[in-house]
Amino acid sequence: MRVLAIDYGERWLGLAVTDALGIIPQGLPPIQRTEIAADLEALDRLVREREVREIVLGLPKRMDDSLGPAAVKVQEFAELLKKHLGLSVHLVDERLTSAHAHRLMTEAGVPTPKKRMKEHGFAAQVILRTYLAQQKTANRQEP
Repeated sequence: MRVLAIDYGERWLGLAVTDALGIIPQGLPPIQRTEIAADLEALDRLVREREVREIVLGLPKRMDDSLGPAAVKVQEFAELLKKHLGLSVHLVDERLTSAHAHRLMTEAGVPTPKKRMKEHGFAAQVILRTYLAQQKTANRQEP
């Protein structure tokens, strides 16, 4: 079962997807945002091509755990995704994801000029890894 992670940005949708077993995340090229209908159609195509069964969306909480305007936009986008794609959409706290993504890019040797373009894809991978780890922990705790 493939899981798609989305790092929602004003200009880009960063993407990562698991392998068919839902275990190993890999980054995908980002989608440049235009209008919501086009964004949803691009995601719909991706979901069908990759046989995605659920979606994880990064929720940008504030450090005090409150939700600001960016988080409200993400919640609204999550509802649109549910209606348009008919899939489960899980929100995952993405605080400090960008910092983690930058550290991963540095470790991977991504040149500084390319970091800005690749940031959303790396962030989506971090979001996906966080979700998968949460699922693994939850499954271990079930009787």
